[in-house]
Amino acid sequence: MLNNKEITQLSETGISEQTVLNQIERFKTGFKQLEILRAATPRDGIKILNISEIKESSDFFQLSVAGGLSVMKFVPASGAATRMFKDLYQYLENPVTVDQLPPNSPVKQFIEQLPKFAFFSKLQEIMKNHNLNEVNNRKELAAQIIDNTLNNKLLNYGKLPKGVLHFHKYPNNVIKTAMEEHFMEGCLYAKSIDNRVKIHFTVSPEHKELFKLKLDETRADIEKKEGISLDVNFSFQKPYTDTIAVTPDNVPFRDNSGNLVFRPGGHGALIENLNELDADIIFIKNIDNVVPQQLINDTVIYKKSLAGTLKFLQMSVFEYLNKLERKKIHDNLIMEICHFIKEELFVSLPAFFYKLSSKEKVDYLRKYLNRPIRVCGMVRNEGEPGGGPFWIKEKSGQESLQILESSQLDLNNPIHLEESKKSTHFNPVDLVCSTKDYKGKKFHLPDFLDPETGFISEKSINGQPIKALELPGLWNGAMANWITLFVEVPITTFNPVKTVNDFLRKQHQL
Repeated sequence: MLNNKEITQLSETGISEQTVLNQIERFKTGFKQLEILRAATPRDGIKILNISEIKESSDFFQLSVAGGLSVMKFVPASGAATRMFKDLYQYLENPVTVDQLPPNSPVKQFIEQLPKFAFFSKLQEIMKNHNLNEVNNRKELAAQIIDNTLNNKLLNYGKLPKGVLHFHKYPNNVIKTAMEEHFMEGCLYAKSIDNRVKIHFTVSPEHKELFKLKLDETRADIEKKEGISLDVNFSFQKPYTDTIAVTPDNVPFRDNSGNLVFRPGGHGALIENLNELDADIIFIKNIDNVVPQQLINDTVIYKKSLAGTLKFLQMSVFEYLNKLERKKIHDNLIMEICHFIKEELFVSLPAFFYKLSSKEKVDYLRKYLNRPIRVCGMVRNEGEPGGGPFWIKEKSGQESLQILESSQLDLNNPIHLEESKKSTHFNPVDLVCSTKDYKGKKFHLPDFLDPETGFISEKSINGQPIKALELPGLWNGAMANWITLFVEVPITTFNPVKTVNDFLRKQHQL
């Protein structure tokens, strides 16, 4: 039972008492295991575009933009980059001589290759009394260098969001942040007919001013150079999407002041932010997946191609939905739509569908087609981390394509284990979305999530164990009931920065 003080606390955040009670019950019951049918593979869930199809879809997208199609980029950019520097933080707890570290030590690599990082010139400013170009000097100063990287006011990387970290170094000592690289990307594939580039970042409230400052510093130069107008907006994760923390016994966890403790519900909460955006096509890409401009060509080609592929798909879906509004519908149309779903979406309708009456079949197809659409790039699996594309069986018996995270796979389940081994692709978070119906009305996106696809994790607060509830992920369960098409994209379009030493990869070096 919640007391009056706690009910007041809930009302201030917009979380209902029933929501909290439902979450506590979820901790008790857990989540049902998904019925995984098989891994999605080429020609069984993953579309492979040939050269002519890539050009055709890209051209169609550009033609659509010229015809007035509105486009936008949506970039999840919340949270600090602390996890990028985990190895550096651990080193500071027990600093030793660099040469004593193992040959493959991330800290050793960081110190030895320090001049290759885009922020090296900033470190030189901080430590101008030391010659950081000399590797032996860097080894002697390792702890000081790392402390300045993480904690000095000029860098302060341990507390900054990834979006404002210095990612790439250009000639003439020009260095650019991830946010700036997203601006440049937007100019190349997310520009509307009026030359406006709309980009929406989700950020933490404490970081908004940092993003705005970087925007103000760079906007004029980019707009002048590219001949565009930057339309950049920010939003925060909604407080009412936070989830309650509980003890291992599923009792609400309370802090020292007796207040209920809530935690962010994960990136799935951002479906609420996405739901507020208004554009015909919305590109989604993580903040840390950018490359220097010299290597951006593949990204631009495939972004346009994915968008064009979505437009082709949308055109057919809308045409069929309009036909399904006719008073008289022939069986030939029903079979034509079934064939389209099988050939273009790789989906087999459930056996019970073919036993329905004509009217019931029409109702089923209308509901099946009248949903948000997403086309997701999928990269060949080369050992990179990330969720993957799988076929699952829904409660209704309908099979569907889903992006599953490793946490959703039970490797003690022989089927899950076997299908995970067969998986050929992984999810780089490369989505193009259509969030309006065939009449131009925006869908209410939370209506299309699957509440059974969240998960429970074990955490701690001040040394005390707790259980935390993660909402269905943005591109996982939050989009579970969208029309989904997976398309293969090359590994060159996936260049994330998960640890600081990822900056040393050739894709981030000039």
